[in-house]
Amino acid sequence: MTLSTTTTTTTTPRHDWTTAEIAALFELPLLELVFQAQQVHRERFPKNAVQRAQLLSIKTGGCSEDCGYCPQSARYDTGLEREKLMPVDEVLAEAMKAKANGASRYCLGAAWRSPKDRDVDAVCEMVKGIKGLGMEACVTLGMLTAEQAQRLKAAGLDYYNHNIDTSPEYYPEIITTRTYDDRLQTLQHVRDAGVNVCCGGIVGMGETRADRVSMLKTLATLPEHPDSVPINMLVKVKGTKLALRQIDEEKDGVDGIELVRTVAVARIVMPATVVRLSAGREQMSDELQALCFMAGANSVFWGEKLLTTKNNGASRDERLFAKLGLVAWEPSAPERDAHAACGHVQIDAPAAAE
Repeated sequence: MTLSTTTTTTTTPRHDWTTAEIAALFELPLLELVFQAQQVHRERFPKNAVQRAQLLSIKTGGCSEDCGYCPQSARYDTGLEREKLMPVDEVLAEAMKAKANGASRYCLGAAWRSPKDRDVDAVCEMVKGIKGLGMEACVTLGMLTAEQAQRLKAAGLDYYNHNIDTSPEYYPEIITTRTYDDRLQTLQHVRDAGVNVCCGGIVGMGETRADRVSMLKTLATLPEHPDSVPINMLVKVKGTKLALRQIDEEKDGVDGIELVRTVAVARIVMPATVVRLSAGREQMSDELQALCFMAGANSVFWGEKLLTTKNNGASRDERLFAKLGLVAWEPSAPERDAHAACGHVQIDAPAAAE
């Protein structure tokens, strides 16, 4: 069963959130925080409805970047074999399978620092084919030039994913081969081209709560909120820098409750944004995922695999959706536009000084 129902919207998105306000939301009693997040969620999105997206690695491994969490970096020995860019017809065959399995958005990922123009040619053909199947198209290709972003838009691209990963303060601990500003510049090129932005981060990389606050503040104070915000739980892959690093779990670790808090605060500070519960679900209990949905997550990656790591699997997710009474959500274009409508709701948080 799928659901596509336009909802009444009343919460005005803000772009002036302060660090103190976001930190205060994190400090709310958990049930109060989740209650407020669910209130905001229902003003803009259909209840009990979660979008299914599917992800495919179209060019695997050999990336020159040193992202500490990524098994596709050429700098780490993770046992991952490099693969060239997939042919267009093979990608579209996989997209057809994804649609038959219930996915409404198809996402393509390529392990590049930045694509060459000839690579963009091939990806544009993939995007056109995915759109021809009646699916939303999303790609993540690394850093883009303004002209490349415009070409992807002309091909019909709906979303471009480019995560900020963590806070500006903690970022140098995770990546040194590109700057935070490099990421923000790509996001600007994507916005300027009229492509929807998909941008989120990863929790559990040894960052503190202050870093999670700062990451969400960065996203919530962009000129336009991201249209999608993926919240990933770190999946430690043997051989990567973060798998080798000893993280103080008691001091800097992220448990399930902190993940729920992160999802809930993301929902409150970015009320019109689709919040995707992304990597790490394969390690989460049904109960933890249910709490994340209550906190405002309304999208998941569907299928057995993400880019290179395991995912829940469609059969487990089918059982989970049935157990929780969730239905698949396929947002229509008018519905996506409606998420930007204005209004107001009062969100209570403890008073705090900046």
